[in-house]
Amino acid sequence: MDNRTYAVVDLETTGHSPSKGDRIIQIAIVFIENGIISRKYARFVNPEREIPLFIQQLTSITDNEVISAPTFEEIAQEVSDLLQGTVFVAHNTDFDLSFLQSEFKRCKVATWSGKKIDTVELSKILFPSSSSYRLQDLAEELDIPLSTAHRADDDAEATAHLLLAALSKLQTLPEETLNLLHRRSFSLRSDISSLFYEALKSVRQGSNATKLPMFRGIPYRDVNKPLSSVTVRTTFPIKDDEKVQLLKKGYPSFEYRKSQLSFMDTVWEALQSNKEVITEVPTGIGKTVSYLLPAVIHSLQTGKPVVISTFTNHLVDKILEDEVKRIRKILDIDCTATVLKGKEQYISFGKFEELLRITDESYDETFTIMQVLVWLTETVTGDVNELNVSGGGQLFIDRIRKRTSKMLEDERLADYHLKMIDACGNSNLVITNHSMLLSDSNREQKIFHSFSGLIIDEAHQFIHTAIRSNEIVLSYMNWKYVIGQIGSDAEGQLLHKIMKLHNRFSNFGSHVFDKLGTTYEKFTHVFDDVAYKLSNHRTKARGGQHGNRVIFALDEVRNEPIFAKVAEKMAEYIEVLQTIQSQLIIHKSKMSNREVALLSEWEYWLRELKIKAGEWVEIFLDDRNDNFTVWIEKDKRSLPGSLSIVKSPIDASVMINEFTTRMEKENIGIIWTSGTMTITNNERFVVKQLGISDGVPIKTFAAPQHFYDKAAIFIVDDMPSIQHVSQNDYIEAVADAVVQTVIATGGRLFVLFTSQDMLRKTYELILDSELLREYALIAQGVSSGSRLKLLKSFRQFDKSVLFGTNSFWEGVDVPGEALSAVIIVRLPFTSPDEMIFKARAAKLNANGGNPFTELALPEAILRFRQGFGRLIRSSEDRGFFIILDRRIETKSYGKSFLNALPSVPIKNVSLEHMVKNLEDCYNE
Repeated sequence: MDNRTYAVVDLETTGHSPSKGDRIIQIAIVFIENGIISRKYARFVNPEREIPLFIQQLTSITDNEVISAPTFEEIAQEVSDLLQGTVFVAHNTDFDLSFLQSEFKRCKVATWSGKKIDTVELSKILFPSSSSYRLQDLAEELDIPLSTAHRADDDAEATAHLLLAALSKLQTLPEETLNLLHRRSFSLRSDISSLFYEALKSVRQGSNATKLPMFRGIPYRDVNKPLSSVTVRTTFPIKDDEKVQLLKKGYPSFEYRKSQLSFMDTVWEALQSNKEVITEVPTGIGKTVSYLLPAVIHSLQTGKPVVISTFTNHLVDKILEDEVKRIRKILDIDCTATVLKGKEQYISFGKFEELLRITDESYDETFTIMQVLVWLTETVTGDVNELNVSGGGQLFIDRIRKRTSKMLEDERLADYHLKMIDACGNSNLVITNHSMLLSDSNREQKIFHSFSGLIIDEAHQFIHTAIRSNEIVLSYMNWKYVIGQIGSDAEGQLLHKIMKLHNRFSNFGSHVFDKLGTTYEKFTHVFDDVAYKLSNHRTKARGGQHGNRVIFALDEVRNEPIFAKVAEKMAEYIEVLQTIQSQLIIHKSKMSNREVALLSEWEYWLRELKIKAGEWVEIFLDDRNDNFTVWIEKDKRSLPGSLSIVKSPIDASVMINEFTTRMEKENIGIIWTSGTMTITNNERFVVKQLGISDGVPIKTFAAPQHFYDKAAIFIVDDMPSIQHVSQNDYIEAVADAVVQTVIATGGRLFVLFTSQDMLRKTYELILDSELLREYALIAQGVSSGSRLKLLKSFRQFDKSVLFGTNSFWEGVDVPGEALSAVIIVRLPFTSPDEMIFKARAAKLNANGGNPFTELALPEAILRFRQGFGRLIRSSEDRGFFIILDRRIETKSYGKSFLNALPSVPIKNVSLEHMVKNLEDCYNE
């Protein structure tokens, strides 16, 4: 390490704005010299004003603790002297350094000058797969002690250890990686380049430099291929007590559940006899381990893998990280598992190497390149979704995703996706997602073959996946972005650079660019005309308007000739782009690396335009298939930017049936499993949508006895009926019920809606009332972040409330005390104006069916069951399912919803009595 002194600083303040009177309440400095912490400085500071309640709760620093402390004026010179000649380090220097400089100026003390290092920026580069860059999250991940977050002394020391961990990580990187990082580090926002330089010097002088395989000068970690699959005579435990003894190895406190053991037998029998079976397995039965155990034993006996498919990549990763480890422990065998995702999830080495040659990058691009360079030295999957990048960085990641299977030999040798496919044959388990499994039917070379069994978990979601996999979404903003990447002939644009390249190599002259300009103008003119027409179209369809959101069927405007005109003019524009590319490709061997990268970028965006052209024709000009519906969505507040055109299948059963027919030819056992595969009085509703033969049996398994003993259902019978009051009146009643319930339970609530508009209005009403100001209110579609991020935020706070719509009705696991109640605002019927539902209902009507009893009601009951499933995840969980929709008791179909739930006490009570019941329960 170099001989500089690093001053690691952390401040606690009354707020974020010193110019508005916010002041420091605690300052801490930890000094690092010669690679070790040498001394510490910490002071409480009297802000000469009250500390806001929120800051007191966040920092645990009260007014009493600072009342006798010095003011910052009294210690400003001392702090300034301590920092002189040091490298300033903070976890977010933009805040700590700027606040401190403002306070120095206010106190008329010389401001600090020198080099600064931001450990947020440094951590993002050196720990590119971390899920979060908050100090406490990094500390937990890196085993750094942090007893009290948001206290300056503890935070400063944790940040110092974080810096040392980062410096240590630098020493483990290959020399070639450090060299590539150092070249790009000069455009970073803090002075990190010197750290790379010192590490580079150290690695060159040492003898233990890390050596990794290289792709065209880029080091990467290779994948350890599983050894050839071998047959092991591991026997399946036939007797119940044998199963129990095995399961206790993975679960020391395992409880006997007859239904779990029966489910294991069903899976085993299907795999052994190569039969197909449908299973409904409730929460709490231990479903995942119960199908993995027979699957692994079957694979060990046959020497062939069993494929496990689930709904999302997150669930795929969860099975590998949690459950497969447990299976290894149970069987005491190092069984192998390979995760396989779609090729777009993996990095394209060729594309990344080409983009490395381009030097005029944005900050986000440079930063993401540095993250990728470090990540390549540690990933064993090549899955780019492991990277935690910014929004701008995500655009770069999208450019380096693997899009084609055509590669040069050196890239084939490095390619992670091919390595994963290769590893499948030697694995006991191949874990994938529904989308990957379904798309295999479209591949010339099938990936999923020569395996011994197939288990489809979250099987009801296979329907959703089949529809989404065949859906086309044409977004105005995305189109404009792709069209804009070619750019104009202005300096710095891709087109301008290609023109210069063309002038250097081609003898064809510039007339081709004149033609390009003409075709571009004609194409964009008619495209913008379409956008204008769709933006100004006024639908007459019932339910087509939802506030500012407008949805209407393409049939309302399909006969407009301008759609064909766009396709025609776009084809002419693409033809000229292709001509320019062809004229340049013949000179590729004479080009420099930078020029080849430039041509590659042109080829990429031309390919994207061709994809868009194909989608346009398929949406607007191909009306041969009546199994599809097409609609336009827009928001009147942001036109034409909000325009989207969607083409979606109506019925997934045909597509899924093609898949299952191919699977049946493999002569393997197929197990479909889910917590919600049936509904009362319509057992085969889901199965029929999956296109599974009537001859395939359904087996249902009961939840363990006493599993729901600590659960209760409340029907609030003095809520207004939504059919008899205005939406605003109903929202006010919902907000009141939510507030009272939250206060009674202390938070830890899900509030589930069927409408994003109602969710937003309820959330804003509660927020404005400040009645829950002590609680973390998290709202889907309002609070920033993905579903997983919102869920993580919900878990982090003891006093939290999550307002969710469709995706929170299922697939969310919040066990134990983290979730105390679920409030159902409305019964989860699909809106009759939802376009796929409308098309399916019309098809049922045309065939003499009843859209309500055959479609709307069973779908709503399934979703209702899934909502209840969020609440109780283990027999130790206590929870309350609160229904605000009066239709559950006033409509004849209400009993169908209640009958679909497990046997749980149901209480019809007023809001006042429900709150009293909750208070009594939580005060026991």
